Amino acid sequence: MFTGIEILAVGVILILVFNYIGAFSFNKFVTDNKAVFSKLKEEDYDFYVNSRYGEKVDPNERFNKRVKTAILTFIIGIVIMITSVSGINFAVKLVLVFGLTYLIFKDDYSKLKRFYKAHLHEINLKLPYYLKSLEILIQHYTVPVAITRSLEEAPEMFKPGLRELIASIDAGDSTIEPYMAFARRYPVRDSMRMMRLLYRLSLGSQERKQEQLITFSRTISNLQAKSRDTKYKERLDTMEKKTMTMLVSTGAGVMAIILFSLLQMFGSM
Repeated sequence: MFTGIEILAVGVILILVFNYIGAFSFNKFVTDNKAVFSKLKEEDYDFYVNSRYGEKVDPNERFNKRVKTAILTFIIGIVIMITSVSGINFAVKLVLVFGLTYLIFKDDYSKLKRFYKAHLHEINLKLPYYLKSLEILIQHYTVPVAITRSLEEAPEMFKPGLRELIASIDAGDSTIEPYMAFARRYPVRDSMRMMRLLYRLSLGSQERKQEQLITFSRTISNLQAKSRDTKYKERLDTMEKKTMTMLVSTGAGVMAIILFSLLQMFGSM
């Protein structure tokens, strides 16, 4: 008689062999059912992937890997459920398999989302400095040309949004929508207001350009000041935490030494 573990091992091996010889292909299965699986894709998944990796990683390929991993998890879970001899109810086992599959499927998305939230302040700090470099270019070029020229030196996290902005402008969209789309893609402090200012600057006549540019420059300077204050506060908080950790450690060490000395004194009496 085969044990449950042996049956599970044979099942996994067969799955891998069938996939290898082409009798069953995860890649083909996922590709053939792309339209179905795409409905499971979170609306902001591509944004989180781009925020984490820039354009080095294709969000679609990464999502396909999530689907394949979830399918494999489900198959292995079903095999375990069938071969298990525990007294757990069949329906409960099935719920556990679906629950595990869901957690495995959502794991990558959850990690990317946590990373974005943890580094949102970094995006917030970098935007004013990117806008400052853009301001310098606007002094010599029109806003669309300045944005295009800024792309190469822009922080990696902003490049996907900038490419979409440039593509929309090049396609003839002269409304504020491409600028607002960029602001929604990077929903950090004052991004909406800055992109509105940038749009108005793109519409302004040459006579008013200098006046609008001064307003734009002052706003950026204020944002940079806030950014520096935030960095300074973060450094102070880090130093305070290190100081408190050192004081607590020193105090605990001193108390331990005193207690040890008292125990030795009472022990020798």
